[in-house]
Amino acid sequence: MYEEFYNLRAEPFRLSPDHRFCFGHSSYNKAKAYMNYAYQRAEGFVMITGRPGTGKTTLVNDLVNSLDSREAHIGMLVCTQLEAEDLLRMVADAFGLPSNTSQKSQLLQNLSKLFNECYSAGRRALLIIDEAQDLSQSALEELRLLTNLQLNSQPLLQIFLLGQEELRDMVQQPSMEQVHQRLVAACHLRTLDEENTKAYIKHRLSQVGWTGDPAISEAVYPVIHKFSLGIPRRINMICSRLLLHGCVEELHKIGIKDAKAVLNEIKQEQLTSEEIPADSDFDVEDSYEQPQGASVEDIQQAKKKVLNTPVAAPLHIAANDHEHKAHEEAEPPQPEKAYKGPRSRRRQRRTGEDRRHEVRFEARSAERRQNPGRRKEDSVSSILSRRLWGKGN
Repeated sequence: MYEEFYNLRAEPFRLSPDHRFCFGHSSYNKAKAYMNYAYQRAEGFVMITGRPGTGKTTLVNDLVNSLDSREAHIGMLVCTQLEAEDLLRMVADAFGLPSNTSQKSQLLQNLSKLFNECYSAGRRALLIIDEAQDLSQSALEELRLLTNLQLNSQPLLQIFLLGQEELRDMVQQPSMEQVHQRLVAACHLRTLDEENTKAYIKHRLSQVGWTGDPAISEAVYPVIHKFSLGIPRRINMICSRLLLHGCVEELHKIGIKDAKAVLNEIKQEQLTSEEIPADSDFDVEDSYEQPQGASVEDIQQAKKKVLNTPVAAPLHIAANDHEHKAHEEAEPPQPEKAYKGPRSRRRQRRTGEDRRHEVRFEARSAERRQNPGRRKEDSVSSILSRRLWGKGN
């Protein structure tokens, strides 16, 4: 809805994860580097933790999108409090294997065969489990046993665990010592600070063709950060509602009063448990960053000027006529001089016509041109003298 009003290519603040909008802040880049390092190791566990909405799923989708499907066979699943045998069925299903058997040995045999085939074909088997904090200890232990599968002293399966902060606490328990020892890398995604919150909002807007419409007040960004706690998913929710508010009210500038109205609506709808920032946070003046190129007002004025221009007189023709009239007023027209030459010369000399039939050939034409009396200045005495001189020679 609002993307059409603001001429955006797509909706920039969707709540669902989308790796095309990933924002490379310091914590995100560090986690991605850890995942790439661990992937090159091709063994053990990789653990990525963070608060809900901090971008764990976006991070792993970004990694998966960068991998060549001819080099990696990837199985992805979202855990929902699974026990060991149910987890094995989910793993088999994630890799495209039949999972309707009740025998655990059959599941393990099918998985082992698949991993060996991948290794022989030069492909990597990678298992990604989201919301891994819901796994039971028996399920984590079953995953550890899968990482023991080897061929020619090379591990056949690598596992990425994504989860909330509780996953870290669970893996560090004494009973999970064997799982903890197989961690190749572990990283925690942190929330955004105020500066990165502003950069995150502008980054997502720029991805969909934002050119400064709507203009967002500098006073709005600190309020968004304070209310969202720097969590990207909450930032998306607030910004989406702000743009919707601007669309409904037909605004091309979004200020601090608009942010206050939207945050109050979100709180009244019980979409968050966070408290609204204090009134003092909204008691600031709006200031807008000057966009590069023409401002929003200039664009709107240009649109109105074009719409009000008569259709019968295009802009470039009207401009040329104006210049021509101005030139006439500056220089008064000069009277045309009368032409005194022969009438035959009035026509254009070079018309492209073939006039060879009009050429007259005369013998001894050179001597004929020398005949006296053809020029007006020739007097009788001069003619006689030239003739006598010619006879004498």
